Amino acid sequence: MKKLTELYSGKAKSVYATDDADRVIMEFRDDTSAFDGLKIVQLARKGKVNNKFNAFIMEKLSAAGVPTHFERLLSDNEVLVKKLQMIPVECVVRNIAAGSLCKRLGISEGQELNPPTLEFFLKNDALHDPMINEYHIRSFGWASDAEVAIMKDLTFRANNVLKTLFANAGILLVDYKLEFGRFNGTIILGDEFSPDGCRLWDATTRKKLDKDRFRQDLGDVIEGYEEVARRLGVEL
Repeated sequence: MKKLTELYSGKAKSVYATDDADRVIMEFRDDTSAFDGLKIVQLARKGKVNNKFNAFIMEKLSAAGVPTHFERLLSDNEVLVKKLQMIPVECVVRNIAAGSLCKRLGISEGQELNPPTLEFFLKNDALHDPMINEYHIRSFGWASDAEVAIMKDLTFRANNVLKTLFANAGILLVDYKLEFGRFNGTIILGDEFSPDGCRLWDATTRKKLDKDRFRQDLGDVIEGYEEVARRLGVEL
């Protein structure tokens, strides 16, 4: 697979065209950002850890019947994925109250949510990813009702798989975001699943093992990511 021109460069990943029109190479960089890019640093090993972590999760989801864009790892920092037409909507699942949910609703961090909640956000850094609902998605043509139904179904199916996976490793899957895209007319999971896009707490101590360590200046950011990876059995 030949790596060609750069198609996109985000806050922590770059995407490159290949000689296959239906496949792209996604490169995980060591860049780490928060607060819509206002805080950016480079953390050694981050690209490698997130790439291997993401591949592990995508393979678990695919095995459980959740279709993903993942094809195969190419190197420590690169992965081959299907080229999707991305839907500009983030699906955020919350199993435990944390982050913006607590600020918006005035509830205490750590409250278990039963059933888990699903919220939609417009993927737009300039607008700080505003919260939206299914009417917005329909009115602005970001996705059809049928596509939204599929996204919701796949999101909750993924949640059932991932909650169990992390629980078996002594970790609480607090919340996370998923993004979807179209591939040959089918909705499948895209982007990534790594500690950059979810909250993960030790089930006993509630120690934070995700990007909140970076946001809140707790230190040992990548060490936290690596601890989660080791517990799950990810080969780094």
